[in-house]
Amino acid sequence: MTTTATPRRRLRRASLTALVAASSTALLAGCGLQPATAFVPAVAPGSIEAIEGLPDDASLTVTTKNFTEQLILGKIAVLAAKAAGFDVTDMTNVPGSVAVRQLMLDGDADMTYEYTGTAWLTYLGEAAGIPDQEEQYVAVRDADVANGLVWLPPAPLNNTYAMAVRSEAVPELGDVDSLSDIAALPVEQRTFCVEAEFNSRADGFAPMLERYGLELGAADGVPTSNVSILDTGTVYEATDRGRCNFGEVFTTDGRIDSLDLTVLDDDQGFFPAYNVAPVFSAEALEENPELADVFDAISPSLTDEELRTLNRRVDVEGEEPADVAFDWMVEKGFVTRP
Repeated sequence: MTTTATPRRRLRRASLTALVAASSTALLAGCGLQPATAFVPAVAPGSIEAIEGLPDDASLTVTTKNFTEQLILGKIAVLAAKAAGFDVTDMTNVPGSVAVRQLMLDGDADMTYEYTGTAWLTYLGEAAGIPDQEEQYVAVRDADVANGLVWLPPAPLNNTYAMAVRSEAVPELGDVDSLSDIAALPVEQRTFCVEAEFNSRADGFAPMLERYGLELGAADGVPTSNVSILDTGTVYEATDRGRCNFGEVFTTDGRIDSLDLTVLDDDQGFFPAYNVAPVFSAEALEENPELADVFDAISPSLTDEELRTLNRRVDVEGEEPADVAFDWMVEKGFVTRP
């Protein structure tokens, strides 16, 4: 289907492209190199093919936040849109969730990858998350219609809080594999490493223990002496080294695999759902509805396990997000090397 951009979108894109170009020129003048955040390898179609009838000036602006997983997802989106025939403006690597959200609300970006829980709690201001993944998605999808945003079906990837244990300790603790199993352990084995924020959150450590029948600070629950409150990022290493038996993690963090940690099942469904989903401006998707098919084809392959591998390649092995995203897209057959 042939579509034509509205005059407002053409004007906005012209201004936005000029702004991005000016910023890039300043960076290039300063260092003599192309900014790494704007780079993606050249791409050829695979299972994602150029949309039939797409006009030559069809364009799409992709934005994401500036942490590893978002950078990888953003590059996946850029590569997919390029393979589908779009001229893509790459606005990934934006500092902060609120800034990305505003770009989408203002119409300065057309697409992002967002988390259901983040939108529900941070953007929409709800007091509590919804642990059921489908219910959380439907609630966010329906609420954001009024904001001119369209949520496509989410990926299996659910980047939420979890508790992990070093794998070699699992048999020592009696094959613990779920949070419910912790209550059956002797008090002295109920040791935890957590970040200060998680320890103080209304939906964090103490309420989690309560859901699983344990009281923080109680002699027969989890005494405060059993809890190590650590700086952000040090929990993984501390858990791996045995400072505690159980450490607070994020389910898609690459360090889970690199340190051989085992994520415990949240069998009582305490943690809110944070599934990632492609989010489009309603205007962009109305002009190019075929984009839904492109991104719907990718989402089922975005799992916790896949992103742990991809995140590890960047955070642990030092690879560039664009290269990691490209390799994955080629491996899955979505695109090919030109």
